[in-house]
Amino acid sequence: MEDIMIRNPNTESTLFIQSLKVAGVAISNEREVIERLEEAREWHYAFTTLVKQGQRIGISFLANPGMQSAELQRLFAQYRFADHAEAAFEASLLH
Repeated sequence: MEDIMIRNPNTESTLFIQSLKVAGVAISNEREVIERLEEAREWHYAFTTLVKQGQRIGISFLANPGMQSAELQRLFAQYRFADHAEAAFEASLLH
């Protein structure tokens, strides 16, 4: 796991990314993800776009063994994503 210097470690988007990692999701090019979300006006939309199109710029989300779907559902609800966002994210995870 890469150790990343985060400019704003308490932003909601950064806390969400850290929570995903705790839930068992590995993120390639994590620094790029964090920077893009910090710069975005609407980080929820930016995140879902990175999930859908991030691979072409080296961003991917991988399910680690033991990742819990229920925990992902809880996180997406806690961070107020649209109803379909968690299912779309989980469907796009690399295994």
